[in-house]
Formats: sequence, structure tokens, C-alpha cells
Amino acid sequence: MKIGIIGTGNMGRILAEALLDGKAVSPSSMTITNRTLSKALEIKKNYEDIHVSESGRDVAERSELIFVCVKPHDVHKVIKDIYPVLTKEKCIVSITSPISVEQLESITPCSAARVIPSITNRALTGVSLVSFGARCETVWKKEIQSLFEKVSKPVEIEENITRVASDIVSCGPAFFSYLTQRFILAAVKETDIDQETATTLAEEMLIGMGELMKKGFYTLPTLQEKVCVKGGITGEGIKVLENELGNVFEHIFQATHSKFAEDREQVKSHYTIQS
Repeated sequence: MKIGIIGTGNMGRILAEALLDGKAVSPSSMTITNRTLSKALEIKKNYEDIHVSESGRDVAERSELIFVCVKPHDVHKVIKDIYPVLTKEKCIVSITSPISVEQLESITPCSAARVIPSITNRALTGVSLVSFGARCETVWKKEIQSLFEKVSKPVEIEENITRVASDIVSCGPAFFSYLTQRFILAAVKETDIDQETATTLAEEMLIGMGELMKKGFYTLPTLQEKVCVKGGITGEGIKVLENELGNVFEHIFQATHSKFAEDREQVKSHYTIQS
């Protein structure tokens, strides 16, 4: 199967490299492009058999499964440009959350789907969020599921939880990276530990915590229970978190949903079906 990727910025590059490293596709079966072509050529340095094209239309013409990895307000422009080479046998996949699969279907003559990846997919782990259009052929549903099973755990979601699911899966690594950095800086400020040592300890702690859950030794609640001995030091730290975190996470979801609504409002005029 011929795979095309239009847009090799942060997420487009992660998607390309994950699919290649996960052996989901071969380099010779992938065609990529980017508005700044040097970004696509950077990927080719590591995967020599990839074809780099100078236009999205050429990518779409060469490919059967086409990933559109551009910003929400650019998706319509890309689809309009490649429309002449889209046949009903092909499949278009968007990776941006503000555009629904119904909207994508309204401007394409072929099967359509949305896959929201996570940076964790680069390590061939984590979740990818999948939604299929009403006209999406069964063969493409199976192909997309199969592709992403090699680099992640694909989870099919309904439109109404798109934003919150994306917050957890796609934005979550950035949120918890920020919290961990604050944790490290506080340790450096309040004690004699140096930042390099604190960073190493925190990173290894996170890796170990992930392995504990991955291997089924503990869930999040039971992990906390095992570490937090009654009357112990961990319990004192938990008390501070309980007292000072307040509604910070509720406010995060409120902020992301507000921006999501703004983005959807900006792009909806481009689509026949507005959801």
C-alpha cells in the first residue's frame, strides 16, 4: 500500500517515523512533502528510500492512503489542491481535532478518517485516537486499525469526546512534562540536589512508574496506596497536593475546550456539514 504524508512538521514527522520504525510501512512505499521542503528532506536522510515530493498533489496522486498533517485552517486548502487526483478508492486521514470526519467527508470524494496521534507513538507506544467517516470503506477501517496497532493502541472515539480524549492522549505528555520540570526545579531550589541529578532521578522514576502500570502490577490508585504509608513522609506531600492543586486540572480542560471551540468556529465555514 502506498502511503502519503502532506506536512512533516512536529506531528507529521513523528507519524512518518513511527510508521517506518514500527515496520507498519516500508520507506519505499511512503511519499512525503512539506511547505518547507527541507523538513521533509531531513526525514529522507534517515530513510533513504522515501520519496520526497515538491507538492501535496503529487503526494496524493502517488498514494492510496493520504495523511493531511497541517494546521486546522490549512486543511481545506490542501484538500482543495489535491481534489483533482482523489478517487473514491483512496482514503484521506486528517490528524487535527477541530475538523470532524463529517466535515472532512463533505469536501472529499473518497473514504475519510481522523487519527489523532500522540508523541508517545514515536516510541511505538501510547494511544492513537481513531474516528471513521460514515462513508469510510470497511477495508480502510481495517487498514488504518492495522497500521496503528503497530505503533500504538488505537482507540476509536465518538465526536463528543474528541477534545478531552486529545487532551489526555496528545496534550497530556506536555502537561506532565511541565509538571515534572516544576517538580525538579523545586527540588533544586529547596535542597542541595543539582538539576542534572534531579532530572535523571525524575525521568527514571517516570519510566519505572510506566512499567509498573504496563506490566499490570499496579493501577494509579493502588500505586499511590502502596507508596503512601499511613503517617509517613509521602502522606505529608499528598496533603500539600490536595490543599494546593485546587481546580487546576478542571481549569486546564476549560481552557483547552474554549480554544477548541474557537478553532472550530474559525474553520466551519469551509465545510458543507458543520458539526
